[in-house]
Amino acid sequence: MIHERVVGGFGRNGPLRQADIHGVEELPIRAALPVSKEDSVMRSINARRAALVGTLLLAGLCAASVPAQADPQPGVANIGSANFTKSGSTIIVPTQGHCSIDGPTSATAEVVTKTGVTFGGGTSSCITTVTDPDTDATTTTSTATGKNFELSALVSAGGPRIKLATFKVTCTATQTQTNASWTFGGMTGISGLPAQVPPMYTKPITKSNGTVLANAVFNIQNLPGDGSIGLTMLRIDFLPASTITGSVTLGHASCSPTP
Repeated sequence: MIHERVVGGFGRNGPLRQADIHGVEELPIRAALPVSKEDSVMRSINARRAALVGTLLLAGLCAASVPAQADPQPGVANIGSANFTKSGSTIIVPTQGHCSIDGPTSATAEVVTKTGVTFGGGTSSCITTVTDPDTDATTTTSTATGKNFELSALVSAGGPRIKLATFKVTCTATQTQTNASWTFGGMTGISGLPAQVPPMYTKPITKSNGTVLANAVFNIQNLPGDGSIGLTMLRIDFLPASTITGSVTLGHASCSPTP
């Protein structure tokens, strides 16, 4: 299903609104598409700065559940990375396809295959557009698009093989508004996501007997309160039952209001 929802935002003059945490103040905007039997889905969140203070302000909504994070960088995006240790071997896939409005403004990532994980490549772009030459007003759009991701590290522990055919994260900013969204399609190995995925939604990844081997954390948001947005689509955190330590991250973008 495709949905857009306001999830937070703060303006230059103070808090504006913060909503849609665990279904609170859900604001579906676009029509829905059916989910296929392979759980091929597209989902999005929309975080924007606006002026509906009285209607949508939910103070401190994320503070208890979201760990402290570094402030979002203005205008960056990447496809993802991996850093985990299995059977005494450390597997590192550096950040793939990183771009920034400060440069490089675009990147192409090739296929990277390491033991237990494959990033199928993709592209990113971080663009600044001048909208008013007289005042130097600008907008920024930062996007990363990945494909053919596969995590096989859990298979030997009795877990699933996780695949995503496509995924995309975007963060856009103007002087008065910031928006972030994520989509993916062709996912197998993780199923049963809700139609509306709340921030920090955690889906256990289990063996057939129910033993939890890892957690898949979707829709990780960083809203520091200055209008900036940091968005990570998915992070897979390995748990002790898997005998693997570390994590894998897919799809990140962040942006800040333009000067």
